[in-house]
Amino acid sequence: METLNSILDAIDGYVWGVPLIVIILFVGILLTIRLGCLQVMNLHNALRFMAHSEKDGAGEVSSFGALCTALAATIGTGNIVGVATAIGTGGPGALFWMEVAAFLGMATKYAEGLLAVKYRTVDKDGKVLGGPFYYIETGIKERFGWNMKWLAVIFAIFGMAAGLLGIGTITQVNGITSAMARLTPNAAEFVNIGGNSVSITTAIAGLLVTIFAATVIIGGLKRIAKVSMYIVPIMAIIYIIACILLLLLNFSHISSAIETIVKAAFNPSAVTGGVVGSIFIAMQKGIARGIFSNEAGLGSAPIAAAAAKTKEPVRQGLVCMTGTFFDTIIICTMTGLAIVVSGAWDPKLGLEGVNITMEAFSRGLAIIPGGAVIAPYFLATALVFFAFTTILGWAYYSEKCLQYLIGRRDKKAILTYRWLYIFAIFVGPYLTVSAVWTSADIFNGLMAFPNLIALILLSGIVANETKTFLAKFKNEKE
Repeated sequence: METLNSILDAIDGYVWGVPLIVIILFVGILLTIRLGCLQVMNLHNALRFMAHSEKDGAGEVSSFGALCTALAATIGTGNIVGVATAIGTGGPGALFWMEVAAFLGMATKYAEGLLAVKYRTVDKDGKVLGGPFYYIETGIKERFGWNMKWLAVIFAIFGMAAGLLGIGTITQVNGITSAMARLTPNAAEFVNIGGNSVSITTAIAGLLVTIFAATVIIGGLKRIAKVSMYIVPIMAIIYIIACILLLLLNFSHISSAIETIVKAAFNPSAVTGGVVGSIFIAMQKGIARGIFSNEAGLGSAPIAAAAAKTKEPVRQGLVCMTGTFFDTIIICTMTGLAIVVSGAWDPKLGLEGVNITMEAFSRGLAIIPGGAVIAPYFLATALVFFAFTTILGWAYYSEKCLQYLIGRRDKKAILTYRWLYIFAIFVGPYLTVSAVWTSADIFNGLMAFPNLIALILLSGIVANETKTFLAKFKNEKE
C-alpha cells in the first residue's frame, strides 16, 4: 500500500505541478479582465437570475434545477473533508489560496456555463446534449476552423474516469464512512485490507449509501435534479447556520485566525513550525482542493448547465457562477475559519481528513452544554447529505461523458455503466484515505487541461456574448 501511495503521490506532483496551477490562475485572470470583473459587478444579477427561471426556455430542467444538480456535485466532501485536508497538508495558508482560486474561478465557471448553453444541441427525443466536449468540438471549429474532436474525446475519457474512480464515487463514500467510523470508535472490525482496518459501522454505512444511490441514479437526470433541489438548499443552510454559530461563539479568535491564514499563505514555515515549508505547497494544496470543491475550470458544471431551460447563454453563465460563490467563498471559508480558529489543524494532533473538521466543531461548540458531544453527529449528518448529492451529480456528469464517446442510443452500455458506478461506491469504504484523495486530484487535473485550453481559445466569444447581453439587459431595465 505504501508503494501505491508513493506512485500516486509522484503522479499527483506532476499533474498538479507548476503548469496546471499557472494555467488555472491564468484563465481566471484572463476572463476576469476580459469580462470587467463580472464576478463582482454582476453578482447581484446572478443571484436574481438564480431564483427566477426563464419562461419558454428550451431544456430539460429549470435553471435552478440545473444549478442544484451542479451544486449537488460540488457541495460535498470537498467542503468538509477537502478543506481540512488542504489545511492539514498545506497549512492554514492553503485556505487563502483556495479563496484566490475561487474568486478567479467565478469568472471561469461563468464562461463554462455560457459556452455550454451556446453550443448545446437537442436530439430527436428532446434530450439536451451539451458540455465541454461540445464547445471544444463545435466552438473551436466555428471560431478557428480547427478539428479538435480529439481534445473533446480526451476530456470525456478523463471526465468519466473522474466520476467513476475519483471525485464522484470513492472520495464521497469514503468521507461518509470515515465520519461514521469516528462516531463508533469501538465498533468491531469487519475486514482488514492491506493493513486498513474497516469496522462493521463502515461496512453498513457503505452498503446503505450504495443502495440509496442506486435507487436515484437508475432514474436518470430528472430524478437526480428533483432530489438535489430538496436536499442541497436545506442542508447547505443548516450547515452555514452551524458554522456561523461556531464562529460567533469564538468571535474573539477570528481576527488572529485571519492573520494566521494570510501569514501562512506567504510564509508557511513561520506558522506551521516547518511542517509546511514552501509557498508552493500551500498554493498547490489550496488550489487543488478548491478545484475539487467548486470544480471551476474542471468542466463538470457546464454539463448540468447545458440541460437548463433557458434561451440566454449569458444568463445561465451567471447562474453557474453563483455555484462557486456559495460553495467556496461562503461554505469552504466558514469551514476553514472553524478549523483555524479552533486549532484543530495543528499537526501535533495527528489528525487527517474529516477528523480535523470534527475536532474543530467539537472544540468550537464546546462552550454550549453538550455541544462537543452533538457536534460530531451533526457534522457526520451534514457530510452524509453533502457527499450523497455529490455522488448523484457526478453520476450524471460521467454518464454524459460516456454518451459523448459511444452515443446516447446505446442504452445497454449506459445502464451497465450506471451499475459500474454503483459498484465503485460499494468498494469505496475499503480504500485508504490518502490513496483516495490523491487519485481524485490526479483525475481532476487531467480533466481540467482540455477544458482550460478551450476556455482560453473561446474567451473572445465569451466576452462578446457578455457585452451584447448586458447592454440589452440594461436597455430593457431602463
